[in-house]
Amino acid sequence: MGIAWARRTLFLSQEDQMPDASDLARQLARNAESVCRYYLPQGRRQGRYWLIGDVEGTPGRSLFVRLTGPDAGKGAAGKWTDAATGEHGDLLDLIAANQRFASLADTLEEARRFLALPPPELKAFEPLPPVPTGSPEAARRLWAISQPIHDTLAETYLRQRGIIDLRACGSLRFHPNCWYRADEDDPPGTPSAFPALIAAIRCDDGSLTGIHRTWLDPNGSGKASVATPRRAMGHLLGNGLRFGRAGSVLVVGEGIETTLSLRQIMPTIPMIAGLSAGHLSALRIAPSLRRLYIARDNDPAGQHAADTLAERAIVAGIEPLMLTATLGDFNDDLQRLGRDEMRAAVRVQLAPEDAEQFIG
Repeated sequence: MGIAWARRTLFLSQEDQMPDASDLARQLARNAESVCRYYLPQGRRQGRYWLIGDVEGTPGRSLFVRLTGPDAGKGAAGKWTDAATGEHGDLLDLIAANQRFASLADTLEEARRFLALPPPELKAFEPLPPVPTGSPEAARRLWAISQPIHDTLAETYLRQRGIIDLRACGSLRFHPNCWYRADEDDPPGTPSAFPALIAAIRCDDGSLTGIHRTWLDPNGSGKASVATPRRAMGHLLGNGLRFGRAGSVLVVGEGIETTLSLRQIMPTIPMIAGLSAGHLSALRIAPSLRRLYIARDNDPAGQHAADTLAERAIVAGIEPLMLTATLGDFNDDLQRLGRDEMRAAVRVQLAPEDAEQFIG
């Protein structure tokens, strides 16, 4: 699923007001190299592709855009993939992510501006039909209206946890006013919405199957003071929050903060957060894996989940290795011990070739 595919799905009713978004995407594709040079100027052409670090234009080689090819179908011009996040899409998706647009209308207006096209004639707005609460489609709609985490309360929250390096974190977003359904453990008068860190739950092929919400205190002090500040929706079983695309080596952990803490010292190794002990134990194991590192939480549920996943890995012919935090968890290590001491403690737990490649 492309980085803004859900956004375009959410705003299909707006698309009815305007010239076909698909036609704009085709026109952009016919000018793919010009689009890349304008929105991703730090990249460079290599053969049939434009290479860049990410959709925001960071120098690198993780994201590649096809510059030539047919208007549609396999190998179409304008199609792009970010190997670090597994996200992909067309040039409308790229413009939306690059410019941090929250609506399809803004994206189409920017595309028309780039292509020097006249504004459209608007028709009456028709809202999308409702979908079941907690369904994958509801998750896709919430993801679509969320925004990148840069310069948001979500980024502030993570930085307060010692998580500073947020490169290639396109699977995380922010919603400034995310609905919260109070339960019986919440006091009367609990607000019905809070700011929230939104995490994409994806399967092996990158398709979004659900989202995870962490509600935040509006004053930036941490999580919101509610009974259940973390909840997920959609299809979670076997899936997870992914950073990078799994190859032969993968790190998995239970929580978002645990996984992001390990990324502070090993930013290039693919990782997955299971988002709960139960879902960690049930993660789908890619057949390409040869070694699986399991960041084990130091509590009974976390240890049981890690052991269960390790047993499944052995049956699949994959070598499981445990990563154990010095303190309560790896975020505790990051905040209280610092990166250098945490790096040294983790390094000796890695296979020598992985320590050399991923941690230096």
